[in-house]
Amino acid sequence: MTKPKATPAGFLAITLHAHLPYVVNHGTWPHGIEWLHEAAAETYLPLLRLLRRLEKDGVPANLNLNISPILLEQLAHPHFIEDFPKYVNRKIIAAREDEAYFLQSGDMHLTETARFWGRFFSTALGEFTELGGRIVDGFRHFADLGMIELLTCSATHGYMPLLGTDESVRAQVSTAVSAHQLHLGKHPRGIWSPECGYRPAGHWEFPRLDGQEQQRPGFDRMGLEEALAENGLEYFFVDTHLVEDSRRIPSPYGPPTSRLPKNPQLERTTLKPQRSVYQPYYVDGPYDKRFAITVFPRDPSTGMQVWSGDTGYPADADYLDFHKKRFPGGHRYWQVTGPRVDIGDKLVYWPQRAADKAREHARHFVQLVHESLQASFNESIPPVLCAPFDAELFGHWWFEGALWLEQVCRVIHEHDTDIATITCSEYLDRFPRASYIAMPEGSWGAEGNHQVWLNSDTSWTYAKIYDAEIYTRDLCTNGNWRESELGSRIVKQLCRELLLMESSDWQFLITTGAARDYGEMRFMTHNDQFGELRTMWEALERDGTLDEPALKRLAEIEQRDSIFPEIDPGAWTAGVPRRLEPQSVARPRLEVVYGERERSS
Repeated sequence: MTKPKATPAGFLAITLHAHLPYVVNHGTWPHGIEWLHEAAAETYLPLLRLLRRLEKDGVPANLNLNISPILLEQLAHPHFIEDFPKYVNRKIIAAREDEAYFLQSGDMHLTETARFWGRFFSTALGEFTELGGRIVDGFRHFADLGMIELLTCSATHGYMPLLGTDESVRAQVSTAVSAHQLHLGKHPRGIWSPECGYRPAGHWEFPRLDGQEQQRPGFDRMGLEEALAENGLEYFFVDTHLVEDSRRIPSPYGPPTSRLPKNPQLERTTLKPQRSVYQPYYVDGPYDKRFAITVFPRDPSTGMQVWSGDTGYPADADYLDFHKKRFPGGHRYWQVTGPRVDIGDKLVYWPQRAADKAREHARHFVQLVHESLQASFNESIPPVLCAPFDAELFGHWWFEGALWLEQVCRVIHEHDTDIATITCSEYLDRFPRASYIAMPEGSWGAEGNHQVWLNSDTSWTYAKIYDAEIYTRDLCTNGNWRESELGSRIVKQLCRELLLMESSDWQFLITTGAARDYGEMRFMTHNDQFGELRTMWEALERDGTLDEPALKRLAEIEQRDSIFPEIDPGAWTAGVPRRLEPQSVARPRLEVVYGERERSS
């Protein structure tokens, strides 16, 4: 029996972060555009597929989906649109070859599994063709329907707590917002801060790099919330510990006014000393509080249950094993079997068993969410459990994850659960924030700090990034690049290469060893191209022109890294924050928190 969800006792805000580093024109297999093809076939198209099924059955999804700007650029890139069908056709042919081999061997079960793969990739090809190759338009359609909310991210997934200039932070955010509007037609309300990284305002010293004393002077840097507010954004996400370790800050607007009804329960829920991870908070800092930024904390228990490959759902014996593949086609025919089972001892995969297990795990997850929120059900402000995950977990890493996600939406809609799914913006429109808090610096990485991205193996990358950031700021502030079309071309491409250098993916690949050589090579590619463009600019300043080899090389770099066509070097200008205007915000902002600030009428 379906229970109406007009007044649920609590809410679930599932947020998916879809991102891949820029791989177009930078390799194919095993590292390069093949990553994008795999994610498109196994995650992005299946997500659209589940949304179509939910739409058909009248089941609300209310999912929050971040598509990083650099991923938007790649999904819209002509090279990807042209090459993806070729990749899928190779997978279909490989499935047919596997089918013939297993049929000849007399193994009817594996024959059927090969046919399963043939149908899977044929479906993906048909959907891609129906979209005209425009996967982004598919997500835009469901956002327009109100089934999902689309968020942005920093432009190239730059890890903002470690960027060396305020101008680089501002440029990552402003470039992201512009790209989101270009591809999706709307100004985003929320943003995914890469790695859930956060930095408060205050004095900052450059870290010691390569074992040597840092020579750059420290400075008073802006907090992340200020860069977000300048760009009309309203909320982001952090890991649990940043909220639990925060300090509560009094409202800058004083006590509630007479227009707010007296309600001791509201005051208790908003003023209790213990931080709750089931409420959003305004972020304190030295910025214009008329545009205060909200933060949603990640729920730890449900997060571990979903993404852990050791103890979570993806570790279940019946699910498809990610690592064992049959070559040359690369299809997978074996199940996880067990967390410590040798790859040679994996049992064959049974798709129907795995699908049944996904439905069972969806029911378990909904019950877990209910239990997590139950203690807060009687609060006057309904609790919200924020569950953020990497989108590529659903379908690519955990093949059954997309089906699981669909079943979670169905279970919540169709059964008496006391909870409902909700987008973050809808929750903020309906309910107040808990309070103002001042958070420490941190991330959702190992130990909650920066060590995944800045360590003895990666510090050399930041030495080069900081030099490039300072040079870019000074060059863009000078403004001479505006005086000629050629100068503008050079500096725009220099800014693109800086954004690509700043991508946190390179340090992640180096630290984890997942593809260390590729991470190092890609970082140095953009660092070297930045250096070439710097030389071109200095030659243009000196000589007033470039020779033919330099012009040819400029065109080659532009062609290879043709991202963000509307990039504005003015975003790196020193000391010029974006001017905040009330009408630039998409909707009236909440001005007062219950128990601390009154809401604007």
